[in-house]
Amino acid sequence: MESAQFVIFAGLVIGLVYGAVGLLSGFCLMSSMRGFLADGDGRLVRTYALAIAVAIAASQFFAGNGMVDLGKSIYLQPTFSVPVLFLGGLLFGYGMVLSNGCGSRALVLLGRGNLRSFVVVIVLGIAAQMTLKGLIAPARIALVQASQATVSANSLPSLLATLGLTETISRALAAIVIVVTLVLFAFAHPAFRRSPGQIAAGVVVGLLVASGWFVTGYLGADDFNPVPVTSLTFIAPIADSLQYAMLSTGLTLNFGIATVAGVFAGSLVTALATGRFHLEGYSSPRHMLRSASGAALMGIGGVMAFGCSIGQGLTGVSTLALGSFVALAGILLGTAAGLRGSLRVQPLAVA
Repeated sequence: MESAQFVIFAGLVIGLVYGAVGLLSGFCLMSSMRGFLADGDGRLVRTYALAIAVAIAASQFFAGNGMVDLGKSIYLQPTFSVPVLFLGGLLFGYGMVLSNGCGSRALVLLGRGNLRSFVVVIVLGIAAQMTLKGLIAPARIALVQASQATVSANSLPSLLATLGLTETISRALAAIVIVVTLVLFAFAHPAFRRSPGQIAAGVVVGLLVASGWFVTGYLGADDFNPVPVTSLTFIAPIADSLQYAMLSTGLTLNFGIATVAGVFAGSLVTALATGRFHLEGYSSPRHMLRSASGAALMGIGGVMAFGCSIGQGLTGVSTLALGSFVALAGILLGTAAGLRGSLRVQPLAVA
């Protein structure tokens, strides 16, 4: 099997596992924030925190041992726009509340028979493609060019290195401090400690992020046929998947498209096997409008932020890129604004 084919196959497998785990555990940043801020249930947010910790630990282990060059990813670039990353995160986070879940969650729910998620996936993909290459792209590019800056330190390790620390010590120190903090936050919650399923979900999702880096950056490395060094992310891959479904002639499969297909398939098989599959639709035209509006905001914001709650919140943060922390801050703030305060998304009236 050629390296490119192996990467596609591995992306499918990673997606299958994520789809199954996402369905069984309810893994989702929006649900985590809602439970933490509104419902008083902090288990899911601890699952997300544990996933970040595992992703950082494993990814930095691969990078520190020279197995994966994370510097080749889109997250560790010397030039980036803090305002655009943050604004994109805000739009994505608020859109996530409007749509009641992120792009990856929509794929998982679609596999379970949720037809609302079909609309979310389609609208998100179209909006993302418009922002990447279509009508909105010139405005996005103009914003980036007007606000981007070239930095001498684009990650936490490189920032610590400016203090005179070696690269190895800087990487280890940054990773250890964040990982230990997140693990303590997760396991300080008694209900989370009594939830083996949530603990397992956090560990597995974190390892899936590291596996994506390992597959694309090490196992699939080929100087004659290189593939992008990437891992779990869903905004651009959903857009690419829609384009591939419509115009496959002349296009090629990649890791992201395979992952999207895998997530849907993994959720579908798991739902059928466990009796969770059932069709669901919108309760009203207003419900559909709100959901589609949120999907559009996620597509636009996700492209501006270079990723979603998974693509930046887990995969980007696992590289310890400063830009990823900026984007994640925007996502968290946008989500919080949609869940609480004057901009809170009001529950739909039940007919």
